[in-house]
Amino acid sequence: MEKRQEMTTLSQVMEKLRQRGVDNEIRMNENKEMKSEKSGKVYQPEDLIIFRTFRFEGDSNPDDNAVLYVLEDKDGELGYIIDAYGAYSSHEGSEFDDFLKQIKVEDREEQELFEQD
Repeated sequence: MEKRQEMTTLSQVMEKLRQRGVDNEIRMNENKEMKSEKSGKVYQPEDLIIFRTFRFEGDSNPDDNAVLYVLEDKDGELGYIIDAYGAYSSHEGSEFDDFLKQIKVEDREEQELFEQD
């Protein structure tokens, strides 16, 4: 039986997502809109479902923390949001956090996302 490799870093998970075709980052722009970097779609919280969350905490630096949210939009397109927190947070104000809190969460098994071909 093959031993499953545990993914422990943000870069490892991001690479695995990229290999599975999940390369659509959704970011908050300067107009406080959540927008797809790939398609240009602008999202409202009700347009998205968070189905997997990965948390990363830096071993050597407590400021090196991030959360990766893997999402699906109402058209079935997969994407992700990265939220760096601590000293390196890139989101000022409450708009980003308020948006995230309004997204429906539907946990799915990790193997659904990273299953072998």
